[in-house]
Amino acid sequence: MDEQLTDRFGRRIEYVRLSVTDRCDLRCFYCMPKGFRDFEEPAEWLTFDEIERLIGAFARLGTRRVRLTGGEPLVRRNLPELAARLTDVAGIEDLSMSTNATRLDKHAEALRAAGVARINVSLDTLRPEVFKQVTGGKLDKVISGLMAAKAAGYHPIKINMVVMKGVNEDEVEAMVDFCIEHDFTLRFIETMPVGDTGRNATSQYVDLQDVKARLAERFELLPGVMPGGGPARYVQVAGTDLRIGFITPISQHFCETCNRVRLAVDGTLYMCLGQEHSYDFKPLLRGGASDDELEAAIRAAIELKPERHEFIEKPDQVIRFMSMTGG
Repeated sequence: MDEQLTDRFGRRIEYVRLSVTDRCDLRCFYCMPKGFRDFEEPAEWLTFDEIERLIGAFARLGTRRVRLTGGEPLVRRNLPELAARLTDVAGIEDLSMSTNATRLDKHAEALRAAGVARINVSLDTLRPEVFKQVTGGKLDKVISGLMAAKAAGYHPIKINMVVMKGVNEDEVEAMVDFCIEHDFTLRFIETMPVGDTGRNATSQYVDLQDVKARLAERFELLPGVMPGGGPARYVQVAGTDLRIGFITPISQHFCETCNRVRLAVDGTLYMCLGQEHSYDFKPLLRGGASDDELEAAIRAAIELKPERHEFIEKPDQVIRFMSMTGG
């Protein structure tokens, strides 16, 4: 039964970002420190059965969208099996995934067959040497994964580019050309002070209003929209099919329309990326809680959702790394 899960501020919560692992095979400096090893142990991870049961409870309360995230979700073994199970949950209408694409060439077809319809790929640069600097990895693996996803029929494929001063801000136009060539959607993202790594990256902060103005000098930008549950504000490049989104948590926050919560791999539900409000579901899942008790707990958790983040007012507030929260 769809009872519509609504928070204290009248926002309908119908989107769960589901972290299936806190591990990753890259080390983006704004997300996870080099040499970081303090991962959750698998015994602390929710099992596929527990995930399916909890997402089922969310679906009965009106959740319609689920996004598989991490860490890097493709690090989790047998992910297509979980995707197929979530696709079959009554009420879930949209299953998508965020990935760094390093392993996507091996899994693109299986995940597509399992019901993952859309993917977002983190790609901050098209220069191998800069990619190595930012992530510690190899760009060619990502490009191979992207081409495999394109061949498998995912649509849309969204490229997420964190724009950083002195790192990749000079590649904005090149990324636009790349996405036009391959029929990808492009989303620019501002750096966020999540954890010590995120706070350190704020020295590379670029206001996306300036990026938009720069693009308008070369391209005719028309008002545009994209389906999905995300926060980007879109424009379309005239004469092309390319839509460009701007995700601006700092320069223009979008908290008033926030429709999502984040479920970490250990069963902790985070109500806001920029706050510490959370609720631990693992004791309920492993303690014999009934479906009614799970649903009541979800409602109690949503009551904790704050009105907005405080990235600017309290940049030191969030101490967890982005990979621990779920993307």
